[in-house]
Amino acid sequence: MSAPERIPPRSVTTAELLAKGELKVRGQIREASNAVLYCSVAHEGQDAFCVYKPVAGERPLWDFPDGTLAQREVAAYEVSEATGWGLVPPTVLRDGPYGEGMCQLWIESAADAELLALVDGEEPADGWKAVGFAEVGEGRTALLVHADDVRLRRLAVLDAVINNADRKGGHLLPADEDRLYGIDHGVTFNAENKLRTLLWGWAGEPLTGEAVEVLTTLRDGLAPGGPLATRLAELITLAEVEATRARVDALLTSGKHPEPSGEWPAIPWPPV
Repeated sequence: MSAPERIPPRSVTTAELLAKGELKVRGQIREASNAVLYCSVAHEGQDAFCVYKPVAGERPLWDFPDGTLAQREVAAYEVSEATGWGLVPPTVLRDGPYGEGMCQLWIESAADAELLALVDGEEPADGWKAVGFAEVGEGRTALLVHADDVRLRRLAVLDAVINNADRKGGHLLPADEDRLYGIDHGVTFNAENKLRTLLWGWAGEPLTGEAVEVLTTLRDGLAPGGPLATRLAELITLAEVEATRARVDALLTSGKHPEPSGEWPAIPWPPV
């Protein structure tokens, strides 16, 4: 009698691992304004490290409803996936040791990547885009610049769509294989314009052809009853879904990267 055929173990997707795996808290990231826990997650023989942000650890904000930041983080991931750019690490909403919260795959950052800099002079060097002047102490100022990098430019478009109110330098994670991720998307999707970012280098410039194609795809998905609109409605309010659709329409109508409105601080503080 021949031996029975051995069935290979089923491959667990990252989303399944994050959503169904056993979470174990390994430490806390204390620099964050809300509770951010560094965890391991294991499921069906696979494991990884992740970030778990319980809703119970969110600090109230005057301009966002209480207990909604975790859902906004997941919504940002859903929009990122819809673009095809993969700019946000896999993110799910799940129960954990301290209740419901956001669970996101941990990304090891490439420390040697240089995306932001403070330089002397009035104009950026080749390969860099100017953001503005910043005080550096003792009455001195320096020009804040960011890399003229296609990955950052894609992220600038994503931030305009999700209305990111807090794109700081520390929220940029260059990773292996020339990947770039953005993290910390709790203050996004407000129905009012609150875009605050360090990525103003392309402000007023024409969108790339790639960006126009992606925005067109997003507009289709955000149509009433569309797959992206339906998914976002599970995470944010209907008014916020409609405002997201309106921002996409406005970008396609103008054909340009947005510029600071002057009605809201354009750069988050602290910037890093």
